[in-house]
Amino acid sequence: MAQTDQAAWAAYGKVVARAWRDPSFKAKLIADPEATLKDAGVSVPPGVKLTMVENTDKHIHVVFPLKPTGDLSDESLDKVVGGAACGCMCI
Repeated sequence: MAQTDQAAWAAYGKVVARAWRDPSFKAKLIADPEATLKDAGVSVPPGVKLTMVENTDKHIHVVFPLKPTGDLSDESLDKVVGGAACGCMCI
């Protein structure tokens, strides 16, 4: 059974909390995110490659979300907010 978005984000939140508490788990997560997430109960779609990175106080990673498909005007694109991106940017 596929996870709902809410369930997937909740499971991911537990993974992040565990990585903050457990340095060896975090190292596994960075080295092999697909297998580590699967072992933690977070489903990753087949064929999807993940890269885990960690922000620091001096280096913050910003990832562009996928561009929406279909015919959207520039005005419509300007109105798009967030999509499925995590809202945890602290700049």
